[in-house]
Amino acid sequence: MGSNYKKRYTAEFKRDAIALVDSSGKTVTEVARELGVSPESLRGWYRQARIDRGQGQAGELTSEEREELKRLRKLAAEQARTIEVLRKATVFFAKESDR
Repeated sequence: MGSNYKKRYTAEFKRDAIALVDSSGKTVTEVARELGVSPESLRGWYRQARIDRGQGQAGELTSEEREELKRLRKLAAEQARTIEVLRKATVFFAKESDR
């Protein structure tokens, strides 16, 4: 059974791990084992680094684009909450004015 704990690694650690994959001639899995990191995590970091360097497939988002998308989604959620509050206030005051 897996744990819900998600270990955080620094950007520097990730950069160094990616550089080790590039320079060592070892597979991502081998490097991950040596570093005590999940192979899936290192594979994801490596893939994202390639995208950030412009080596990804068409349509794949760079880290910068992902952050912007995250920011826009958060803003859209905030706006949706504001709209809902305004809608409820409109209904409330419409009922009050009928009295």
